[in-house]
Amino acid sequence: MVRSVLGAVILAANPLSPSTIAVLLGIDREDVFLRLSSIHSLLILQEDLDSPVRSFHKSFPDFIVDSTRCVNERFHVSPPSHHPELLAGCFGLMNQMLKKNMCNLPDAVANREVDDLQERTERHLDPALRYACKSWHKHLIDGHIIRTPTIASALRRFLGKKFLFWLEALSVLGAAREAVDALNVATKSLEVCRASALDVLPN
Repeated sequence: MVRSVLGAVILAANPLSPSTIAVLLGIDREDVFLRLSSIHSLLILQEDLDSPVRSFHKSFPDFIVDSTRCVNERFHVSPPSHHPELLAGCFGLMNQMLKKNMCNLPDAVANREVDDLQERTERHLDPALRYACKSWHKHLIDGHIIRTPTIASALRRFLGKKFLFWLEALSVLGAAREAVDALNVATKSLEVCRASALDVLPN
């Protein structure tokens, strides 16, 4: 569990709080804080479980992902192993929570016309879901991840049932550009996956 929690700290697209890490990984937030506290000298860790965790030393992320330098398997974070874990957490959260008009916006109005849009967003989209919507594609580091059964199943459900709700969430978050980036990454990964499958076919 220590490596999973560290992976979320080191590999997240932006600093996450213990509470958000707990939701993404599906574990208790007190357990997350306990694991992080065991290496508190290396992290900027607040008592508030909703405050982001940051590396105390800028060189720490480079050290922890390098197996030749971090030889303790308990702490070594392998990006090819931990990015899929975070991606699965993002998909799981979006597939579970995304729904039509999550922020209960009035009909036929533009976002800019909703005076309390930010308050509605913060109330109805928790930090973990916001992170998942904006950053899931940043954990899709290569096409082979999509071939993982758990990821493949979650991706199919996401595209088939939650795609429009995801776009809606990005819109209210003011992050519509992330949709373009995410779809570009997903398309390239699917192409890699398809090419790999063709390579193993008999001549």
